[in-house]
Amino acid sequence: MNKTKDKSRFTIWHGLTLAIFILFVVFIGYPLFLVLYKSVVVNDSIGLSNFVKFFERKFYWSTLVNSFKVTIVATLISVAIGLPLAYATRNVKIKFSGAVDLLCIVAYLSPPFIGAYAWIQLLGRNGFITKIINSLFGIQYNGIYGFAGIVLVFAMQSFPLVYLYVSGAMKNMDHSLNEAAESLGSSTWKRVRTIIVPLLVPSILASSLLVFMRVFSDFGTPMLIGEGYKTMPVLVYTQFMSELGGDASFAAALCVIVIGIIISLFFIQKYFAKKFNYSMTALKPIQPRQLTGAKNILVHALVYFTVFVASLPQLVVIYTSFLKSNGGQVFTKGFSLDSYRNIFANGEGFVIGNTYFIGIIAILIIVVLGVLISYMSERKPNALTGSLDTLSMLPYIIPGSVLGISFLFAFNDYPLLLSGTFLILVISFVVRRLAYTIRSSTAIIGQISPSMEEAAVSLGSSEMKSFRDVMLPMMMPGVISGALMSWITVISELSSSIILYTSKTKTLTVAIYTEVIRGNYGNAAAFSTILTLTSIISLLLFFKISGKKEISL
Repeated sequence: MNKTKDKSRFTIWHGLTLAIFILFVVFIGYPLFLVLYKSVVVNDSIGLSNFVKFFERKFYWSTLVNSFKVTIVATLISVAIGLPLAYATRNVKIKFSGAVDLLCIVAYLSPPFIGAYAWIQLLGRNGFITKIINSLFGIQYNGIYGFAGIVLVFAMQSFPLVYLYVSGAMKNMDHSLNEAAESLGSSTWKRVRTIIVPLLVPSILASSLLVFMRVFSDFGTPMLIGEGYKTMPVLVYTQFMSELGGDASFAAALCVIVIGIIISLFFIQKYFAKKFNYSMTALKPIQPRQLTGAKNILVHALVYFTVFVASLPQLVVIYTSFLKSNGGQVFTKGFSLDSYRNIFANGEGFVIGNTYFIGIIAILIIVVLGVLISYMSERKPNALTGSLDTLSMLPYIIPGSVLGISFLFAFNDYPLLLSGTFLILVISFVVRRLAYTIRSSTAIIGQISPSMEEAAVSLGSSEMKSFRDVMLPMMMPGVISGALMSWITVISELSSSIILYTSKTKTLTVAIYTEVIRGNYGNAAAFSTILTLTSIISLLLFFKISGKKEISL
């Protein structure tokens, strides 16, 4: 009887669950509902005319086709690069393998539009490599703009995700299977094809679908180098910005189409993850072997070259930021700190403070919500805590530009007039990146036995006191790890920021984007370098605090 009463009793945990659920409904459910509502309401009447307009006119639906073309090709190239790289680094002793992992992580976590800007510097119409090609071969190469350029940027920025996923999976692979096949006379190629790749199928599929969703949703890269080759996120942005002062229902319909596609991909990913899920205990893990001679040189050369190409955008922006420049647009011979002086002389230095201020506030909220949601989902499960976990994933998988538009629909008028404030950016960052901390916190809670709390309660502690004194300290490594990952993605966020910012709330990513659009490449490089160094320092802190040498995805 007492147990029944305890279960039915309204506790502080029930109150916290309800309060967080209400917040999610207001800041996630309500904005997305308004997008759906506005997409079917035209001139005060309900109808599907916006969707009909989209599918009737080739100018519109061709952007969807373009998005699928870019996404499919970039995903296939990412797998084609990431899979062999993971196999090489797990099977062969690679010198400086820790640096290889770090550079791959930095390349993946850097905003794709920074890669686009860097490749413009290299392969744009006046790019460094373009000039060499034109002079050597006597041709007039017009740069990487369009389909090929978009695919190049996305592939080089996305293959590290495949590499990290597959590399992590290979750590748990039992090498005895491979040895048994070798003893039976199988060649290296046959063992890879018939044993290793089939075992890696779940990781390949999971990483491929994540790459697919990320590439499909990205706005900055096709906006910068697509020129006439428009993709769906670019269409959503341009339609909304052009209709901001009037009827935005067509922009809302575009958002609904994108949301439908992304959510479908998410459920496909979940389906394949369950269908191909298996557990393997690596009784005999793969041990990297030492190669000698030409093979060793070739493998090292391929690994280093691949990672170098992936890291090239970061190297280019850092190098460019120290070139002498004339007002940030024209580079002259020699090195200087002109670009860094320019951003402060032009009064743009405040965006650095904005980024850190908004990011820190967002991370503090993310940590509190992430800890509470993960704890309640694992230790106090009910219908509401389950819905919190699901709702927290929606903003993570939905494109940032769509989320930004939904926020303007919802919070551009009383009673919640938040547009143009720092708060709307903080909220958008929180809901966009909360999933990282929830996932890392949930994972570590699963490793803590409930008996620890039960012992504290049996000794007279209240549930809240046992949570504070027992669970929270034990959760901290996972919480901090997730918070640092959330922090890196928060400060790199562009898609929602570009919709929600004002001249006073501009962030680093918005400043980089606007400087590139204006042709102020020196200023853009200086801002990009600050962002890149912040990400690297945050990663090093992640490794130091977590005690890990790699990131689990």
